[in-house]
Amino acid sequence: MPNKYARKLAAKLAPEPEGFLAALTEGKSARPAVLWLGDSAESPFTSLSPAPWQPEFVQAVAPGERPGRHVLHDQGAYYCLDLSSVFEASALCGLPTGGTVVDVCAAPGGKTVFAHRALAPERLIANEVIGKRLGPLTGNLKRCAVPAETRCADPARLAEEFAGQARTVLVDAPCSGQSLLARGQDNPGAFHPVNVNSCANRQKRILAESVRLLAPGGFLLYSTCTYAKEENEDVISWLRVRFPELTAQELPAHEMHRSPHADFPCYRLWPETGFGAGGFLTLLKHP
Repeated sequence: MPNKYARKLAAKLAPEPEGFLAALTEGKSARPAVLWLGDSAESPFTSLSPAPWQPEFVQAVAPGERPGRHVLHDQGAYYCLDLSSVFEASALCGLPTGGTVVDVCAAPGGKTVFAHRALAPERLIANEVIGKRLGPLTGNLKRCAVPAETRCADPARLAEEFAGQARTVLVDAPCSGQSLLARGQDNPGAFHPVNVNSCANRQKRILAESVRLLAPGGFLLYSTCTYAKEENEDVISWLRVRFPELTAQELPAHEMHRSPHADFPCYRLWPETGFGAGGFLTLLKHP
């Protein structure tokens, strides 16, 4: 059952507190989707109606489908992900294509694959600072035939190597992972303030280094799979004070999910809405 910290968050932030808490308790909010790397016309899966922000190359599949067990998965025809990850990554659609794209926190690879499909970068860097997660990242990119260069570097080291070169930077930040509960997974301490604040401090450091990667006119996509304001709106508020030249971008397709907890455009997905386990995103532009 949700603890006192989860209930406090629900009362303060959630538009439907009881629905949110029920989603955490039931743990059935995950919604399977497949990101097609080629033609999806012959998909063997039953589709759900697409969300306004869902690109054509992503298929939301009906509950009960198991795309990860299909032979097409092993052949690299698509990448499996939760629909809430599509919500976050779809902010990339419509951005300038080509150039250099850097995924700072890339494992297990979903956002990197999405960037490859949506942006067709000339150079794609997939970085993962935790060494034991590099293997699954490399394996997924190889299976999907995504021509990315992998790195295992601290964001500060990455910023030194690629300073001012990236047209697009992705920071799917390590977080408290509160949405794992909505997927039915255990995550003790996800709502505890000590854990949340520790994650927020780490996110600030990663973002401050990631800004150094941006080329003039470049875009930075920040996302998490958690609900805490301290890790979402508050982190970006801190970043915008430190880098006032960054401007948060309006995303019309995401407007129905716009967060009321910030004075700049950012977007929240809650698990009770039926679009996956939930998450947060904002898209920032360098002048």
